[in-house]
Amino acid sequence: MTAQSTTGSAATPTTSAAVAQAGGQPYEYVRKELVEPDWRRLPGWRDVTEAQWRDAQWQRAHCVKNIKQLHAVVGDLLTDEFYDELDADQRELATMSMLLPPQMLNTIAPTAETTPEAFTKMFGADPVRRYMLPVRSDRDAVWPSHPYSSRDSLHEAEMWVVEGLTHRYPTKVLAELVSTCPQYCGHCTRMDLVGNSTPAVDKHKLLLKPVDRQDQMIEYLKKTPGVRDVVVSGGDVANVPWRQLELFLMRLLDIPTVRDIRLATKALAGLPQHWLQPTVVEGLERVARTAERRGVNLAIHTHVNHVQSVTPLVAEAARTALAVGVRDVRNQGVLMRGVNDTPGDLLDLCFALQGEASILPYYFYMCDMIPNAEHWRVAVWEAQKLQHAIMGYLPGYATPRIICDVPYVGKRWVHQVAEYDRERGISYWTKDYRTGIELDSPDVLDRRYPYYDPICTLPESGKRYWDEHGRD
Repeated sequence: MTAQSTTGSAATPTTSAAVAQAGGQPYEYVRKELVEPDWRRLPGWRDVTEAQWRDAQWQRAHCVKNIKQLHAVVGDLLTDEFYDELDADQRELATMSMLLPPQMLNTIAPTAETTPEAFTKMFGADPVRRYMLPVRSDRDAVWPSHPYSSRDSLHEAEMWVVEGLTHRYPTKVLAELVSTCPQYCGHCTRMDLVGNSTPAVDKHKLLLKPVDRQDQMIEYLKKTPGVRDVVVSGGDVANVPWRQLELFLMRLLDIPTVRDIRLATKALAGLPQHWLQPTVVEGLERVARTAERRGVNLAIHTHVNHVQSVTPLVAEAARTALAVGVRDVRNQGVLMRGVNDTPGDLLDLCFALQGEASILPYYFYMCDMIPNAEHWRVAVWEAQKLQHAIMGYLPGYATPRIICDVPYVGKRWVHQVAEYDRERGISYWTKDYRTGIELDSPDVLDRRYPYYDPICTLPESGKRYWDEHGRD
């Protein structure tokens, strides 16, 4: 691998306006090979060797956890004003504490700028920075939170059948093995549980010992044969010691009614070095070959939001997993304003994932209604336009679905809305199953469940409604 000072992308977009005038396509695909940004462009990493960069333990030991550590890496390339804005956000608004592995930080502002003003401008406008390292001025000054936002916006903890095991869908469960990640995304939907507490959020904690929690999960699945699909998550499974994770996965594979296992890890993009460690690769192969013999589909689901994050190391980690027998590596991104909310952004990312990294574009979730997230969220109608705009470019099997995860309903394609009040930004959705907490509720299949657009996207009359009524 040769470090370079440019970032990876599978396609170079042409603006829609320019193309329309020229009579061409709204989006033009041009293949572009992936490259790893040159970490040595940053003062704190000028002497870091390639061997160090590829070492997972070096990456973990040199994560940026606070402003002092960020300054040690970037130095005076960022202005005092940027550091002040970052500090203000961490003290007043952030729902997630700062944690960026060098790999993730290196994809922000990936080209070299020599002056603090130029670098700060590039760094501040960077799409990866906008969700991994938010600053106060990013947030919506009028409505930083929607009146109906909540810490556990999807009510997952309400549906725990044992600690950490959410039984939300009839045939699927979510197993949260750990409440930490190798990196913390500002928009995290599990911000009430995952990561360290911040001044704005005092986090909940998992109370059971890991072995006891996993024992209870396995016992529940053994006595619940209707569950066939287990998403093993957290947090991030990359933060579970490998021996412990492998033992849990082998126990899942011993349950004959479990037919799908999905490992959820943003670390495939944020810390691909973890998934390239020999002990992890060898262990993953043991699990994958066992799953193959038993007819169980084993997949890895990762979380990449922008093409800059798709680098040769990410592609190497994905292809290594496939080579040792993992059936699929899929991407579940989050749709966010200022990050990936244009057709070009989404298509660039999808072509890089599918064509260059062997990662299948799968879902883009609309950002959930957690506190202080309004500046990221897009309206349902905006998501519908994006879904329409990306159709026809990618292979059908690699064209992602844009999903609205409706509280108490679950994942719905954005065009499945049953009713939509655009003026007030309230959409209504239906469902065809009961969650575990609704089994005795006779009318849930006849209800319409609301979801709310960000107030900044509403017409003036809609904004006045929320000004007057709030959460009335």
